This record gives sequence, C-alpha cells and structure tokens, in this order.
Amino acid sequence: MTSYTEKVAPDTKTFKEEILKLKKEKNAVILAHNYQIGEVQDIADFIGDSLELARKASNLDADVIVFCGVDFMAETAAILSPEKTVLLPAADANCPMAEMITAGELRVLKERFPDAAVVCYVNTSAEVKAESYICCTSSNAVKIVESLDEDQIIFVPDKNLGSYVARFTDKQIMPWEGFCFVHDRITPEDVINARKLHPDAEVLVHPECRAEVVDLADHVYSTSGMIKHVCESGNKEFIIGTEVGIIHRMNKDCPDKSCYPLSPNAICITMKRTDLHKVLRSLETLTPEMTVPKDVADKARLAIRRMLDIK
Repeated sequence: MTSYTEKVAPDTKTFKEEILKLKKEKNAVILAHNYQIGEVQDIADFIGDSLELARKASNLDADVIVFCGVDFMAETAAILSPEKTVLLPAADANCPMAEMITAGELRVLKERFPDAAVVCYVNTSAEVKAESYICCTSSNAVKIVESLDEDQIIFVPDKNLGSYVARFTDKQIMPWEGFCFVHDRITPEDVINARKLHPDAEVLVHPECRAEVVDLADHVYSTSGMIKHVCESGNKEFIIGTEVGIIHRMNKDCPDKSCYPLSPNAICITMKRTDLHKVLRSLETLTPEMTVPKDVADKARLAIRRMLDIK
C-alpha cells in the first residue's frame, strides 16, 4: 500500500486534503505559532502566541496534538497533557534562546540568591522550568513578577524582556544574559528608516527587543497583543517589530490594514522549518513525538500551572 509520504510531489491542495483526513482519523488538533509560515497557519485549528497556545494545549479534547512551533512549545504541551501524543513535525526546530541557559546554571544562581524568586520565560527547556518557581510569557511577564512576594527576581533567560519588566516594577530584576537573536538584532536605525518609509504608520515592537528600540516605539506588545491592536486601532498603517511571519495573520485578520516589517531580516529560521509535508508525515507516522521525563515534567508543570492560574 502506498503511504501518503510516498506520493510524488502533491500540490498544496492535496497536502491540505490529506492532512485534514488524517487529522480526523487520529483525533488530532493542530496548533501553530504566529511565526509559522502562512500555509501552516492556514491548516491550523488554533493560532496564537506562547501563552494562548499553552492554555489551549491544557484543555484540548484530542488524542494527538501537532505543535507547529519550536521545541519548548511542544515540551510545554507534553508537560500539560502527558496523556496525549504530542508531535513536533520539525524535529530540529529548536529555540536558540532556550539553549542559552541550563538547569545547572540556574541552580548556581539559586544558590547565590536564595531569597530570590525564579521567573523563567516560557522560552526555556523543561529542565529549566523544573528549577523555576513560575513561568511567564511576553504578554504576562509584568503581571507575573508583580504577583510574587519576593523583592528579588531571578529572570531567565531573556535580558531584554527582563529589562522591559524592570520598567514597571520596584522589584530587583536580575536578568540572565540570554536573548532572542531575531529581536535583539533589530536596531534603532531600523526604526528610524522604517518611519521614513512609512511616516503615517504606528510602530509596534516586541518586548524581546533591545531597550533602545523599545524607547522609539509607539507601543510594545506580545504577538497576539500586536494583532489585537492592529485590528482594533483606527489607524491604517503599522510597522511591525517582530518576526515577519505574524504579518500573514495580520493580513487575514485585519485585511483593511497595511502592515510592514520593521526589519525584513527578522526571520526565525527554526520557526520556518515546519512545512505542510512535515505536518503530513508527522500525522501519518505519529512522529517525532515529544516526551519529557516524568520527574522533570512534574516539577515543570507546577511552574507552568502557577502561570496559568494568574488571569
């Protein structure tokens, strides 16, 4: 019998049809991050940022979760839904920022600052989450930090998000020196040049950007916050300071608005490793499966649940 993946060069329509068929057969749900390529977003059941997808993964009535994103996102889904099969279609879709801190390095920090609370960005490994008190995302980081009793906060791994949070709290933020290479390489010159090209456009940037870029922006939002602002704003033009994949969704959700990338180089190559062929192959074979050792998952789940419990 010929398998789906043995068929010769099916077109996009055929891929979509076969994905929909397999998804139904295997009671699967497809989650996609806002940075995924357009055709992957188009076949997803749910699209969102890290917080939205974490919430969705914890409440799905499905046997299989196909996570179109990067490794830490699929890990989070596997931690929250250990009874489900969680697939990461692109097995090599890693997050470089998540790899910038290890559980061992975090343990050293905790020993140096025993009175500090550990807040880890969701862009971390399961092992780092297991060493943390609570997780956060870019959309709720300030609220998470303010919810804690401790005055000292070890914030890992993103120094730029930590710097942004420090603007809104009196707590002492001690950030790790990690960063998102996509956002960190956006410069003030990029903002100045984009404003020259689109003088009537609002500038929206992600809090993973450098402080000097944040200072030049009109608004700072997570990816879903950006989409909400663009769709609800009376303005018609926007310069978008985050990974360019989000503009596909903006064009679909807010077709009457014009959105321009702040930097055409704001591309996450690992987010782009997922395509329709890999989604189809993943559904057919139920691989690559994301698993997390139970002892690590149990500890990490506490940090994630503490985040999800804060509305």
